[in-house]
Amino acid sequence: MTNTENNLSLEELRERIEYLSSFLLESRIDTLTRALDMRTEYITVMTENMFHAQNASAIVRHCEAFGVQNIHTVEELCPFLPTLNIALGTDKWIDINRHATTADAVKALRKEDYRIIATTPHHKSCTPETFDVTKGKFALIFGTEKTGLSDEILAEADEFLQIPMCGMVDSLNVSASAAILIYMLSQRMRLECSDWHLSDEKRTRTLYDWYRYAVKDSEALLERKFPTK
Repeated sequence: MTNTENNLSLEELRERIEYLSSFLLESRIDTLTRALDMRTEYITVMTENMFHAQNASAIVRHCEAFGVQNIHTVEELCPFLPTLNIALGTDKWIDINRHATTADAVKALRKEDYRIIATTPHHKSCTPETFDVTKGKFALIFGTEKTGLSDEILAEADEFLQIPMCGMVDSLNVSASAAILIYMLSQRMRLECSDWHLSDEKRTRTLYDWYRYAVKDSEALLERKFPTK
């Protein structure tokens, strides 16, 4: 949203949503509504200096596929740049929150009452089966492809999460690890938690964004119907 749109009341946003809905097929509205019903901010994902575009793209797709609305990225050393032909436009349907440093990202997550969960095979702690999803919101932190998590995250972590290995290797590619953890923990969250849905305000603002993406020339249509004062 633009700064002006961020200042719109929920009533004003709903009025615009109603207007844009007239340009969408009923089947498209149903698809967007079903996806929104499964969206959550209870889980979020944070990446630290992810330099492989294919991994960034895969994580975006995993989050969208399993209903995680927010990604936080630390871009102190390199930008988070999903590849378009891998992400396939899924970045339009989620919110990517960019941070200059790990400290900035952690501060933002703490402000929103997220638990900092470091995903690493080198600290034996919880597994996807034993991690307590009911204790409150949590952020899954994934490190760089080569060196893993920073010492700063390891020091800040509230808990550590690992995927147990049965073979000779001791870890998986970051995008594979993300897919497993996001899927398993989002499934458990929906079964074990009651407060995982988006708030009414977040739901309304997200739906407005989605309708703007879904309707061709939505900006021109909105300006014609609701001219900027």
